[in-house]
Amino acid sequence: MTPQRAPHRSDTVTTQAQPAIQTSRLTLRPLRRSDMGLIDLYAGDKRVASNTSSIPHPLPPGATDAFVTRVLAGQGDDTVWAMDASKAELDELVGIISLKTMDRDQAEIGFWVAPIVWNAGIASEAVTALVAANPLNRRQIFGTIFQDNPASARVLTNAGFDYIGDAETFCVARGAVVPTWTYMRQMAEGAPADR
Repeated sequence: MTPQRAPHRSDTVTTQAQPAIQTSRLTLRPLRRSDMGLIDLYAGDKRVASNTSSIPHPLPPGATDAFVTRVLAGQGDDTVWAMDASKAELDELVGIISLKTMDRDQAEIGFWVAPIVWNAGIASEAVTALVAANPLNRRQIFGTIFQDNPASARVLTNAGFDYIGDAETFCVARGAVVPTWTYMRQMAEGAPADR
């Protein structure tokens, strides 16, 4: 039998300019290839996937690799941080948080956290820190939450977001259109008007 060799990865990594953001328990940092195992573990949990619009369940083989490769290559219109809780003696990755660039100096925040840290304030800590840092220097940040997920709605309201209306979006894991609440946070004046 011929021995197998692992394929050589030649990904371009473009996260050098992405800031790491510190909180008392977390470091919001750029993703690393070594995060793939924990992303697979937690994003593959139906409870996590069902509260996002884009994570399928079951998680197909290669989905996490494709996601991390896209993020590391700087492809797409979102900036993604790992919620690293190792300084709180938890996993190096307990969730993902992102800002998706929109037009008119706006962004959309998205996040998920591992069930092992639900109700521990990790999501609130991460969202509050990311919004306070405003690393993309946006004037407004939006967030969309499924109406059957009031805990995530509280995360946004605790971080200063205001409810602005109802909508609906397709959830890949549920295979259905799900009612949502939309929130917005007006950022401090001084963000650049043009990009």
